[in-house]
Amino acid sequence: MKAIILAGGLGTRLAEETSVRPKPMVEIGGKPILWHIMKIYAQHGVDEFIVCLGYKGYMIKEYFFNYALHMSDVTIDLRRGTTDVHRNACEDWKISLIDTGAETMTGGRLRQAMHYLGDDEDFCLTYGDGVSDLNVGAAIDFHRSHGRKATVTAVRPASRYGQLDLDGDRVAAFAEKPVEEGGWINGGFFVLNRSIGNYLGNSDACVWEREPLEGLAADGELRSFFHNGFWQPMDTLRDRQMLEGMWERQEAPWKTWH
Repeated sequence: MKAIILAGGLGTRLAEETSVRPKPMVEIGGKPILWHIMKIYAQHGVDEFIVCLGYKGYMIKEYFFNYALHMSDVTIDLRRGTTDVHRNACEDWKISLIDTGAETMTGGRLRQAMHYLGDDEDFCLTYGDGVSDLNVGAAIDFHRSHGRKATVTAVRPASRYGQLDLDGDRVAAFAEKPVEEGGWINGGFFVLNRSIGNYLGNSDACVWEREPLEGLAADGELRSFFHNGFWQPMDTLRDRQMLEGMWERQEAPWKTWH
């Protein structure tokens, strides 16, 4: 199975980083968050990726084109023009890097990427800016069991603020960043059947989260896979710093690989 990753947005809420590189290339622990997302999928046997490029997409192309250099010990003989690789730590991945346009919306990017699915009937879809300890394999099994066109992972985000349990003016309990007790939200990890292409129209202005998902839900073709574990998007500099801190302390819940 393949995974399509939407990696072309501007990332304006993380402008401190995205003024010089695309958001999926912002690093956690010295590796782009895009790499972390791919490692999550590969842990569950999904190791073919279709990455939808847009804003500064050439930087993602250059990173993977030179990936072996990044991940290996090498000796470079400048006079002879030769390079010897001594230790190749590259993953066994196949990656298609697709230019989908700087201004294209999410549904338009997905429509373009579907041409690279080959004969696969089902595929995964996610954004290039969020990590989770999601059991991708279980989500795929759930999708195949219900027989509908689309599965969305439902999550409960952590609150950005400490929660007070009050008894009058007495604080009975305090919880820093508790999980929200409100409704479930779109966690951004999808498993889809290629027939969802019928909901995407023909315009690059199509927004996946609007008409396509709304149409799938109205037609009874959208099911939720509930995830109660860790989930965190990297929307702001504060989010990035939090994820970096988890990685440095070796407390990164999304690191399920060895």
